[in-house]
Amino acid sequence: MQADDHRVLIVGCGNIAGGFDAARNADAEPLTHAGAFVREPGFRLVACVDPDEDRRSAFQRRWKVEEAFADVASLGDRTGAFDVISICSPTGMHGGHLEAALALRPRLVFCEKPVTPSLAETRHWVERFEQAGIHLAVNHTRRWAPDVARLRVELQSGKWGSVRSAHGTYGKGVLNNGSHLIDLLQFLLGPLRLVGAGAPLWDFWETDPTVPALLAAGEVPVQLAVSNARDYSLFEAHLVTERGVISMEDGGLAWRIRHPVPSPHFSGYTGLDRGVDLPGEYRQAMRSAAINIRECLRTGAPLHSTGRTAADAQRLCEQISAAAAQSVSGNR
Repeated sequence: MQADDHRVLIVGCGNIAGGFDAARNADAEPLTHAGAFVREPGFRLVACVDPDEDRRSAFQRRWKVEEAFADVASLGDRTGAFDVISICSPTGMHGGHLEAALALRPRLVFCEKPVTPSLAETRHWVERFEQAGIHLAVNHTRRWAPDVARLRVELQSGKWGSVRSAHGTYGKGVLNNGSHLIDLLQFLLGPLRLVGAGAPLWDFWETDPTVPALLAAGEVPVQLAVSNARDYSLFEAHLVTERGVISMEDGGLAWRIRHPVPSPHFSGYTGLDRGVDLPGEYRQAMRSAAINIRECLRTGAPLHSTGRTAADAQRLCEQISAAAAQSVSGNR
C-alpha cells in the first residue's frame, strides 16, 4: 500500500458492496465497490460497517479490511479519517448513513441508487453535500461502461444520423430499476419529459411498481415497456436511428447492431441486415467508476454520475408513478 492511497469506508456489506465478487476469480472484472477499489491502484479498504456479524466478518476476511463495525455510531469521532465512503446499505437507511458520512468529512461519497426513496429527500442531500464541498457520486453504473460512453459520443457527433425513436424494457420497480433505464436514456439522448403512463405492475416492491410510460427527448419519442420480475430479469434498450438500429441486451453485457441494406426480396426497398453481435463492456463499469473517482480526487475531473444526474432520473420516476396512480384512480 502507498502512503497516498485513498482510504475507503464501506457501509453495508451485501451483494453490491462485495458479495457479487466474493466467489469470482481474482482476475475477473469487478462487479462491486470492494472489488473495484481492490483492483484499482490508489485505494485502501480501511473499514466496513454492517449489523450482521457473519456477513460483516466474511466481508472483512474476503477483502482484507482493516477494521469492521456493527454500525456507523461505533466508528466514533473519525472526522477526516476516510477519503471515500461507499454507501451500500438498503435504500431506507441511506438518509442516516449520508448524515453520518457528512459528519465524517470524506472527500467523496459513492452512494448506491436510489439515493433515497423520495425526490425531495434526495435533493436535500444533494444540496447538503454541495454546501459541504463533498463530491457525491451515485452508482448509475452504465454511465461508466466504456461502450455506453462511446455510443454517446457517436450519437452526438452525428455518426448515426438522426435518432428516430428509442424504447427500453425493464422490471422490478420504476425507481429501483427503471431509474437505471431512464438515466441511461438521458445520458444518451438528453433530458426526457413525461408524455403519459400506463397501469402499474406490482412485480416486486410493495411501494415501487413497474410502470409502462411514453417519454420524449426533444422530438424523439421514447417508450418504456415492462417485464415482470417474477418471470425473469430483463433490461434492454433499443435506438432506432437514421443509419441503423442499436440494441443493448442483457443489461449491457451484449449489443446487436443492424445496418440498412437493399432488400433481397423487394426491389427498391431498404431493410436491415441480420446484425452484428458484440460483447458488452458492462463488466468494466465498476472499475471505470473507481478510476473516475480516483481522477476526481486527484485532478478534479468531473464525475460521470452524480447526485444531480440521479435526482434528474428520480424526478421522472416520481412523475411516472404519480401518473400511473392517477390513471388507476380515474378508472375506478
